[in-house]
Amino acid sequence: MKDERSKKMKSGLEKAPHRSLLYALGLTREEIDRPLVGVVNAANEVVPGHMHLDKIAEAVKAGVRMAGGTPLEFPAIAVCDGLAMNHEGMRFSLPSREFIADSIEIMARAHAFDALVFIPNCDKCVPGMLMAMMRLNIPSVLVSGGPMLPGDLSRDRKGDLITLFEAVGRVRNGQMTEEELTAFEERACPGCGSCAGMFTANSMNCLAETIGVALPGNGTIPAAYAARIRLAKQAGMRVMDVLEKGIRPRDIVTRDAVENAIAVDMALGCSTNTTLHLPAIFHEAGLEIGLEIFDEVSRKAPNLCKLSPAGKYYMIDLENAGGIPAVMSELDKIGLIRKNCMTVTGKTVGENLAERHARILDEDVIHPIDKAYSKEGGIAILRGSLAPNGAVVKQSAVAPEMMCRDVRARVFDGEEDAMHAILDGKIKPGDAVVIRYEGPRGGPGMREMLSPTSAITGMGLGKDVALLTDGRFSGGTNGAAIGHISPEAADGGVIGLVREGDMIHIDIPNRKLELLVDEKELEERRKTFQPPHKDCPYPVLRRYAGLVSSADSGAMYKKI
Repeated sequence: MKDERSKKMKSGLEKAPHRSLLYALGLTREEIDRPLVGVVNAANEVVPGHMHLDKIAEAVKAGVRMAGGTPLEFPAIAVCDGLAMNHEGMRFSLPSREFIADSIEIMARAHAFDALVFIPNCDKCVPGMLMAMMRLNIPSVLVSGGPMLPGDLSRDRKGDLITLFEAVGRVRNGQMTEEELTAFEERACPGCGSCAGMFTANSMNCLAETIGVALPGNGTIPAAYAARIRLAKQAGMRVMDVLEKGIRPRDIVTRDAVENAIAVDMALGCSTNTTLHLPAIFHEAGLEIGLEIFDEVSRKAPNLCKLSPAGKYYMIDLENAGGIPAVMSELDKIGLIRKNCMTVTGKTVGENLAERHARILDEDVIHPIDKAYSKEGGIAILRGSLAPNGAVVKQSAVAPEMMCRDVRARVFDGEEDAMHAILDGKIKPGDAVVIRYEGPRGGPGMREMLSPTSAITGMGLGKDVALLTDGRFSGGTNGAAIGHISPEAADGGVIGLVREGDMIHIDIPNRKLELLVDEKELEERRKTFQPPHKDCPYPVLRRYAGLVSSADSGAMYKKI
């Protein structure tokens, strides 16, 4: 029965008190008798990507009602990584993913919903909701709030949030005035939606579409478009269909769907944060993946797109060029798309692509296979003496000069000191800014290093300076930014042994990251090595530090 779950809460003589409480909500007997659909809404007045989700939720609920269900809305939290960046607030961003998943599970299980529609948009909210979806395995659909439009900075120049982060370095370097920066502040982010480039939020919303748990268009239809409202109504109707057919998330998220997602990830040049989030999501679906699958797929999946921050195009351009279906259709030409995978449309990936006549509409935005930016995908996994368990780099955003280079370590035990050194002109060509004790446990919270990488670019050092960290990067980062170095310093990783002036060998094509210090010297350093003790005043972060696993395994909670 399609309302089998909710009958546990609303049917039978002994459930009279429960029905009384449902009547207190203003529901009629007819509404109570229908399937109950939880609508998980992450709307708030803090995050620009979420400020319009009340309208998305209303459209979802209209779709549910049109298809014969009763929608009941409840909230979820969401952090704006842009607002949390470069202060202690960023320590709470990645941990929020686990709390979002847990809180949704609590609400869904406590209230016996028959089905769920998830409405996220920004960074950790999307994977948090997808983790909950997989864990619950109740018929579900995800519909995001959609990407922001780029800002019109001048008559012939567009920009986005990353333009501002990089402008800070340009002002400090004398290449831009503070008056120009102020003018950009008011124009770079023109309204609602997740930031306009291929940053973490849009990466994850595109991959949700690729996996098949969201409808075609989920990743690319702009937040401000009426088509986004129509998509939300369709999501409400679709959830009733997957409920009727008994299609559950784990029927969709299979090993083949994993490979589809990672192939599209590589073609799009998505955020390196996908290497944290996809393992955590697939883990909840009972599928264990490690960093090796990203590198395996990257070596055969070409990079077809360079959206901001890697290039001049934005999410609206990807939508107009054919969106995710066009990218998948192109990858299918070389056998990288498993077309038999089921989706929430009730049809397979192959049927969806055929129905939409998916094809590239603008070859400047989505390059065809024979004109790919590179034969390899956007992300590379590096290993070596500095990162025995792996490190992650968005190779599609690295300057050719930094693909293979020896660099000199400039060592900082935290982001703030590194940022001061960069803006004060203390970092020179050939340096590697090494920021440690910023991993999942050592931070705690694994902060993003968008401000330092953007400052390096803004100071004109993007082709000559690397940044290496056991922390992570925003999807908006570009340059030789190598993160997730594992094991992290707080766990005794080699990054904790690096000293000022050490030489480091970076070889991205050959996937190498080597500390050029002989093993005998490292052994001597290990004898006196002691990670600094951090007094964390926040209970939530202390609990997180005690539970979280390493970045190379998705920074998810350890099994208990």
